[in-house]
Amino acid sequence: MTQTHAAQHRELPSTWNPADVEAELYQRWVDAEYFTADANSDKPPFSIVIPPPNVTGNLHIGHAYEHTQIDIITRRRRMQGYEALWLPGMDHASIAVQTLVERQLRDQGIDHRELGREAFVERVWQWKEQYGGAILGQMKRLGESVDWSRERFTMDTGLSRAVQTIFKKLYDDGLIYRAERLVNWSPALRSTISDIEVEHKEVDGELVSMRYGDGESSIVVATTRIETMLGDTAIAVHPDDDRYRHLVGTEIELPLTGRKIPVVADEHVDPEFGTGAVKVTPAHDPNDFEIGKRHDLPMMTIMDVQGRIAHTGTQFDGMDRFEARVAVREALREQGRIVEEKRPYRHSVGHSSRSKEPIEPRLSLQWFVKVGPLAKAAGDAVRDGRVAIHPPEMSKRYFDWVDNLHDWAISRQLWWGHRIPIWYGPGGEVVCVGPDEEPPSGEGWHQDEDVLDTWFSSGLWPFSTLGWPEDTPDLRKFYPTSVLVTGYDILFFWVARMMMMGLYAMDGVEPFKEIVLHGMVRDAHGKKMSKSAGNTVDPLEWMDTYGTDALRFTLARGANPGTDSPISDEWVAASRSFCTKLFNATKFAMMNGAKVPERLADRSELTDADRWILDRTDQLVSDVDALLEDFQFAKATEALYHFTWDEFCDWYLELTKVQLDAGGDRAVRTREVLGHVLDVLLRLLHPTIPFITETLWTALTGRESVVVAEWPKPSGAVADEAAAERIAAVQKLITEIRRFRSDQGLKPGQRVAAKLGGAVELGLAEHVPAVRSLARITEPADGFTSSASIEVGLSGGNVAVELDLSGAVDIAAERKRLEKDLAAAEKELTGTDKKLTNPAFLDKAPAEVVEKIKARREAAQTEIDRIKARLDGLPQG
Repeated sequence: MTQTHAAQHRELPSTWNPADVEAELYQRWVDAEYFTADANSDKPPFSIVIPPPNVTGNLHIGHAYEHTQIDIITRRRRMQGYEALWLPGMDHASIAVQTLVERQLRDQGIDHRELGREAFVERVWQWKEQYGGAILGQMKRLGESVDWSRERFTMDTGLSRAVQTIFKKLYDDGLIYRAERLVNWSPALRSTISDIEVEHKEVDGELVSMRYGDGESSIVVATTRIETMLGDTAIAVHPDDDRYRHLVGTEIELPLTGRKIPVVADEHVDPEFGTGAVKVTPAHDPNDFEIGKRHDLPMMTIMDVQGRIAHTGTQFDGMDRFEARVAVREALREQGRIVEEKRPYRHSVGHSSRSKEPIEPRLSLQWFVKVGPLAKAAGDAVRDGRVAIHPPEMSKRYFDWVDNLHDWAISRQLWWGHRIPIWYGPGGEVVCVGPDEEPPSGEGWHQDEDVLDTWFSSGLWPFSTLGWPEDTPDLRKFYPTSVLVTGYDILFFWVARMMMMGLYAMDGVEPFKEIVLHGMVRDAHGKKMSKSAGNTVDPLEWMDTYGTDALRFTLARGANPGTDSPISDEWVAASRSFCTKLFNATKFAMMNGAKVPERLADRSELTDADRWILDRTDQLVSDVDALLEDFQFAKATEALYHFTWDEFCDWYLELTKVQLDAGGDRAVRTREVLGHVLDVLLRLLHPTIPFITETLWTALTGRESVVVAEWPKPSGAVADEAAAERIAAVQKLITEIRRFRSDQGLKPGQRVAAKLGGAVELGLAEHVPAVRSLARITEPADGFTSSASIEVGLSGGNVAVELDLSGAVDIAAERKRLEKDLAAAEKELTGTDKKLTNPAFLDKAPAEVVEKIKARREAAQTEIDRIKARLDGLPQG
């Protein structure tokens, strides 16, 4: 896409008000198809897929943080000449959506189970069309440069075809199987859930110790889930534990059940913990399940899908698990088998993130993916360098996961989602049906009732969204994708699955070249945000208050790879101030005739200030480019901030005022340098703060859009070190004069006469007018009297600065002010001395408190010395 020159420069508004321009600018970008990628382009491809937000979701601060980073990467690549595709879309979020629609139906007095599967799914699609995808509009608010023409949804026809295709392929290759395994079970949902949908919380429960058997053959075990003893099929002890060696191989009666269970020896048991003996409930505990497999123990499932006790043959059948917990404990108490109770007992319990109830480890018949060969391929792709992880230290966590991956439970007992393409026949036949195959029909044939784990379809996201399994132009152009940006918290759950599925489906070609992992957004105190803590923030409100650019700049400024980022209202307000500073600086430059030249004048024709700012701009381009290439968003944003505020606005703009006042060729060249630097700076800032830079850049240049402008490159000119040294000397001289003026009680805008001895001899003659202008000092006239002076040490010598303060300072008022400050400082010194000479204080106070008192004493003494020196320097009278 080429730039065209507008007929004239756009006029800037009087002030920067983001709300006036953001929506209109974004729509203009979309209408101009700047974000629409061309699969037939000759440009090198760059592609990135959005981590698909849930269809139920709204833009939260975590989304804004992640999407800002993705947009910075994408906008920069687009400006660098890549055919850039950022592909948007949403995840169908089986559990979240099913739970939400079930709740809506209940509110209408409808039981979804009575409604039936087909009608329920139709209701979900209606809900999706009416309410789903609110986050997509909010992404536009954030300014995300996604290709809306390629928006995808994991339940779309094309993506559903991809799911069915890869299921069939995995099944035919023997990598999908059905088996009874221990899973995370949600009684409220009546479904298994994935590890990522389990939140571990510290809760107050109970630890009950109970005695199995009697006399010398008795054993005491402890549990936090006493109701599960109904499903015990053994007691395990360590093989080297002498206390129980005589019992190994014998049987002990299991109370309340009438069953006898064996005592087995297993090295998993810690003899130092508790009594050294553990109850073994293989169908309801992961560790017990492994013991059960090793010793070929019966696996008794004692709870139904709703978490009610079942199949035990006891009086507890039909009770809810928590009701049974109390009833079993009291029944054991009646038999005198309760040895000890600890209550409350603080321990970690897994809860369903959706239904909020404690999950139940439960043996269940489920579909699994055999991940061994898939996980090995995913590990090898990172080990051999085909895929790079940023930051590199996160690679260890990745390997820890993929190298120890258990088979993946992919079936869910829900209605909303991709239904498992397995049909069962009347004679026990099992048939997997591909997308182009007709399912078997006739009496007795039926499809599996379960749907697939949401992570199964989102694991295909990098290639299913590009048209796989068809050989599409998008797939040929944009796969593998270039980079994945996502949170380190789903490294295991989503990233590893995409790696496994991509390498498997695409004949060993990895789904992305680089994985960039970011942390979580935390509050200003570094605490995790949560509704219960009351410290969550709504990015939409901050965009309303401060503008989108301010929010994006704040998020980018805190985005260090792999680490969490604090954020606060004050920081977003500060970013709004930065945007206002940039706006005012550009407006000043344009009002003073700044323009972007076709070619800058030869550097020999420029001033020291011009050469210095051009060299600093070149360095900024190099630094920002290298940092963004390494995904160091925070450091790149910090560099842009300090250049803009500290060097360009605070120094160069001030220096240009003197050069512009000089008129002639100097003023002409200054306007060109001003325009050039602003052009480069606005292009560098654009990926981070797109709205204000579009407004300012198009006004400055008169060109079409900064979105498709060329990314800056260094000029290649040799840096002028001598000019930089002279500008550094000027900056130091002005800063020291300003500080000295303040010490003398002069008001910031007050002008006084001064002599600058030695400035010309140090080669600063060209800069004396700027020093006088910026330091608010005038040429000495006849009758000049030096009443205050300092020497400023510069490279090569000193400059003696003499000020004539006669009539400039109210001596009596200044003396009174200083004496008041001196009294306060002396009081602070006395107070700190009193503490530091008090043995009782020194003996009891922590070391860090003592150090703080010492620091306060030192600061007070320094302040006393300064004030006394100032008082001594005041004229008498």
